[in-house]
Amino acid sequence: MDKYWADFPILLAVAESGSLTAAGESLGVSQPTAGRRVRALENYFGAPLLTKEGGRLVPTVFGETVLIRIRRMQEEADAIERARAGADQSLAGTVTLSGTEGIGDMWLPYVLQDFHQKHPETQIEVIVDQRPVNLARREADIAIRWIGPGNQNSLIGRKVISAGFGLYATQSYIQKHGRPLLPEDLCKHDGVMASIGSTSNFWPDIMDTPQRRPKNIAFRSNSFQATSNAVMAGYGIGLLANFKRPEMPTTVEQILPDLDFSEDLWVVAHEDLRKTPRIRTVYDFIVKALLQDRAYFETGTASKFSHQL
Repeated sequence: MDKYWADFPILLAVAESGSLTAAGESLGVSQPTAGRRVRALENYFGAPLLTKEGGRLVPTVFGETVLIRIRRMQEEADAIERARAGADQSLAGTVTLSGTEGIGDMWLPYVLQDFHQKHPETQIEVIVDQRPVNLARREADIAIRWIGPGNQNSLIGRKVISAGFGLYATQSYIQKHGRPLLPEDLCKHDGVMASIGSTSNFWPDIMDTPQRRPKNIAFRSNSFQATSNAVMAGYGIGLLANFKRPEMPTTVEQILPDLDFSEDLWVVAHEDLRKTPRIRTVYDFIVKALLQDRAYFETGTASKFSHQL
């Protein structure tokens, strides 16, 4: 059995992703290698562990029984790794931050320059990802998340600020299709929407009715930046963050400006790691920076950390 322990994470990754290719990419092995290692486990157990359904690899009944034990092993291995990291009391080392587009790629690089000057011994790695990374598995040490801290176990989070959003369109689109004067007018227009994670269409909850949704989605993307560019290209009306406003040309304007939309921004860490000095130092710095830049996120005024934002 010992020779197969290294194959268990591959089986788990395949079961979670539904794909040998995706599992291989996440673990840094090739698709043929992932397939060969899964087959070796099936030969050892003498029973199939995965089957194909709807184009995805899913566990068999026996495979799920095995995976229950593998997940327990993975949780214990993760706990050991967190305990090791928690024992490190030095400020020297790497802290990994996770943030979505607009946060990780636009805001954090400017904000962290100040941190770098004060704490050059701490290296910061930023992951720009729309999905909620797994903090228990140390895919990141700290996550800046929208809406809430997430449902992973043993997370500690703080709701720091609420960021403002608005509906935007180009003047050329408005001239061609007319200006919506009421929320119910949106059903006559084309929409630009982001599909992020479990959110099929990024759109305000209070506007999610047939009368308040665009009649046609002219452009959809899993990228906030692509969505913003599509609005600026004139595809239709889209929900954009106010804090991206400085990059917008003057030909783009807010639609129905009296409507007030907001989403909470949380800073989250695993409880086993937040007491680690360098993680705690970065955590506190990010919280303070968000509070200092509250107006930037709420209304789109200039950031306190860069004239370019």
